[in-house]
Amino acid sequence: MNELRNLDSAGVLLPFVQFIIWTLFILFLTWLLQKLISRTITENMIRYRTKKAVRLFSYFLIIILAIVSFTGKLQYLTITIGLITAGIAFALQEIVLSVAGWIAIFSSSIYKPGDRIEINNIKGDVIDIGITKTTLMEIGDWVSSDNYNGRIVQVSNAFVFKSAVRNYSTDFPFVWDEINIPIKYGSDVKLAYQIMNDVAKKSLTEYARFAKVEWQKMISKYLIEAANVEPTIAMTLNDNWIEYNIRYVVDYKRRRLAKHDLFVDLYEAIDQTKGKVTLASATFELTGIPEIDVRLSK
Repeated sequence: MNELRNLDSAGVLLPFVQFIIWTLFILFLTWLLQKLISRTITENMIRYRTKKAVRLFSYFLIIILAIVSFTGKLQYLTITIGLITAGIAFALQEIVLSVAGWIAIFSSSIYKPGDRIEINNIKGDVIDIGITKTTLMEIGDWVSSDNYNGRIVQVSNAFVFKSAVRNYSTDFPFVWDEINIPIKYGSDVKLAYQIMNDVAKKSLTEYARFAKVEWQKMISKYLIEAANVEPTIAMTLNDNWIEYNIRYVVDYKRRRLAKHDLFVDLYEAIDQTKGKVTLASATFELTGIPEIDVRLSK
């Protein structure tokens, strides 16, 4: 009791108790606001950002409350913030760099929740951006193509300054992809080309139409030349077969599905040619067997 009286007489106990009470009150109001936001806002992106802003504002209020409670004067606010910032910057350099990365992410729109990015050799969809870490739903690794593998990965925001950030969806939400079709020598080359061209136009016209609009936005924003977003076909002759390369633009989230549709349509169209166009494969045909002398002993 004597120690408590000494603390109270020194003016420490009362400000501390007041700080705890006000902090709990701010956290309670934040919790109520987040519950209200969850019930009233139906749009996922707006709800996420609003809740994040409320939480960050509550942290800011608690910091201001701590400074005012323990310094006693608001005029010392600037000096106190400067001293605290300098100490934190020296002791927690990595965390400060992560916070600076968080500021850079939101101020320059490097990426946002919902984007598909690759950072620090980790590829995935952004599901949350915290003050120090970005959370990704990882894709790839042991899973082929652009499929989720089930792992949730947290990457430090400091990597936006340390490594390249590859964004699949910002500004231009399309990627270029290609497939190679081997055709056997002796096939009707003109018919094969016509089949490739017809199938590509049938399956990829919508992607090309939307990509043209998005690319015009890119031209108006960046110093970049006009690109051909229409499907293109190139033929190559090699030692084994005639190879057709189909290059096209596709939605970054539908790359695997578009490739599947192309292969199915091409196979059906080639099969209907009744042998005029034949798919090639790396198989070997024995045209003659040498004479073999076999001797059996008891």
